[in-house]
Amino acid sequence: MSNAMRRTSAPPRERRGNFFEDFRLGQVIRHGTPRTVGEGEMAVYFALTGSRYVSHSSAPAARELGFRDRPLDDLLVFNIAFGKTVPDVSLNAVANLGYAELRFLEPVFAGDTLRCESVVIGLKENSSRKTGVVYVRSTCYRQDDAAVLSWVRWVMVRKAAAEANVGEGHVPVLAEAIPPERLVAPARIGSAAGLAEWCEATGCEDLWEGYAPGDRIQHPSGMTIEEADHMAATRLYQNNAKPHFDALAMRDSHVGARLVYGGHVISVCRALAYDGLENVVAVAAINGGSHVAPTLAGDTLYAYTDVLERWKLPGRTDLGALRLRLVGLKNVHPAGLPADGGRDAAGHHPNVVLDLDYTVLMPRRQPDRGSAEGGRRPVRGGARAA
Repeated sequence: MSNAMRRTSAPPRERRGNFFEDFRLGQVIRHGTPRTVGEGEMAVYFALTGSRYVSHSSAPAARELGFRDRPLDDLLVFNIAFGKTVPDVSLNAVANLGYAELRFLEPVFAGDTLRCESVVIGLKENSSRKTGVVYVRSTCYRQDDAAVLSWVRWVMVRKAAAEANVGEGHVPVLAEAIPPERLVAPARIGSAAGLAEWCEATGCEDLWEGYAPGDRIQHPSGMTIEEADHMAATRLYQNNAKPHFDALAMRDSHVGARLVYGGHVISVCRALAYDGLENVVAVAAINGGSHVAPTLAGDTLYAYTDVLERWKLPGRTDLGALRLRLVGLKNVHPAGLPADGGRDAAGHHPNVVLDLDYTVLMPRRQPDRGSAEGGRRPVRGGARAA
């Protein structure tokens, strides 16, 4: 028998992903398949989400912020990076439970190549002994080894064998929010004239001073998630997790269908949040978040935003930070919520699918454009209530 015949008769190596008992505290996982990103990814992202944030849409406007070109949308970069981690971290996941301490460190441009690695920072076996929660800190690097973003997530992962002994256990303590002194702000408004040009590009003059803690913005538009759209999104991000990818595997699950990938839900809700937050130049951090309920094809998403905090950035007068709470709803408009919010015991309306605490950067008024505080104008396209 020839060597070729012997090679083809060998059993194939199984690609089963990691189960809970395969993880160890301190374990470093270098994820495969580096990815060179380009204008094509941006065009598909726009098609799938309808995102309109100007710094990612317009190269001239991005150059007004000091960028050499328009950077890729922050959440597009996050979703691509997240997809790199799936085969090693969450291929056998029951659910992705939450995010924390996500910091955007460097802008990413067409032509950059991204790679990722993760460190296991926590393990907690569930009382059923059939699953456990894995905490990882993941970092995405550019081709020059510069870190472009890092984040923590925790995911419930199946055990391959319920009787398997898992001796380690640790739940990490995570920051409630990234403080303003740790935010990275690569964008820069150079002058009052530059600010005027930026506001002309966005068509809106609601700036940092015009938002206050306690404000609520009811974003007017909704978007129905199509089967083809959310499947295209998982492929765009090379996210091959079974709950999003494999209809046959999900047919006998408790929902009976593929789940819309949570990162796509975040992206759509943030795209809807453009109306009322037009002058956001970048996402600086995701402080925490949870997917409260599953989203399926055919659901229509709506969103509202609560302003939590307004921060000055150390050493900067051109930009400020807004800490926001983005709430995504399925099949009900925010205006249709009852006065008490209709919350359940966990504090959520039953139609809430996303609860995301994140921080954005927004231009501040320049001295010759009005007072340093106030100057609030009606929000174009979004209904704001105190």
